[in-house]
Amino acid sequence: MGGENAAPINQPAVGAPERVSARGLAPVRFIVFVCALLACAVGAQIARRWVLRSVPLRDADWVALPLVVVLGAALVGIYVLLVHGLERRKAAEVKPDAFGAAIGVLLGLGLFSSVFAVLWLTGVGRWHGLSQRFDLIPALAGSMLAAVGEELAFRGGAFRVLEDSLGTMGALAGSAALFGLLHAVNPGATVVSSAAIALEAGVLLGAAYALTRNLWLPIGIHLGWNFAEGGVFGAAVSGFASGKGMFSVTLSGPTLITGGKFGPEASVVAVAVALAAASVLSVMVVRRGLWIPARARMRLA
Repeated sequence: MGGENAAPINQPAVGAPERVSARGLAPVRFIVFVCALLACAVGAQIARRWVLRSVPLRDADWVALPLVVVLGAALVGIYVLLVHGLERRKAAEVKPDAFGAAIGVLLGLGLFSSVFAVLWLTGVGRWHGLSQRFDLIPALAGSMLAAVGEELAFRGGAFRVLEDSLGTMGALAGSAALFGLLHAVNPGATVVSSAAIALEAGVLLGAAYALTRNLWLPIGIHLGWNFAEGGVFGAAVSGFASGKGMFSVTLSGPTLITGGKFGPEASVVAVAVALAAASVLSVMVVRRGLWIPARARMRLA
């Protein structure tokens, strides 16, 4: 894993945590990070859609991925500038880590594939084979940009700043709740779907960052989870239609199980699978001495 403050996935953290004096929540820093990064993430999505609407349909797939790479790099650059300007340090948490990102993508793909496996075994999901046409590149591009933008704002911004004052548990709870609230404005959102997003994605991705102190593992998990949901299985992703997935799958049953219009992310099955994975990551965080208690700020040496 990359970064001075990062712990490799399969190795203990380098250096022991150093306890320093507690300080306030730094609300200005919190607001600037979250609001600025969210605004930039939304702007990047708008720019992506505008550019893709401006090119011929036959060329859209060729443009989508390079465009997202450029926009994603711009978002990372903005994050680095904010960290330097507000905290006077290098943003070690975004140091490139291809291995961590790849592990995250595989984990995200595996977790959401497990959700659909459970839905199939319970008779809620019906498989109709491979789709004749599927939209893998648009789904991949959308998943990439959403993963980078949202992880920079919520794990790089909200979680990290909250952890300074509230400890790891407070940061998990606060950033997860905020993440769920953000998705409350999505199409088809309900109180249940917002709670599900907070519990599954907010907690899982926060635990992934706490384990590595690098954003590329949670970015990879986020990407793999969204891509599996939309690009592989063709389900709605957080309320937004994803087009044709690689497999043709239909869901029928109680909304609590299928997720309804919001998509399987609002299913209790997805919550259970994600929380199980988050529990494993959290135990690893504790065992490696990376769990920061409340009312004290700790900085990894």
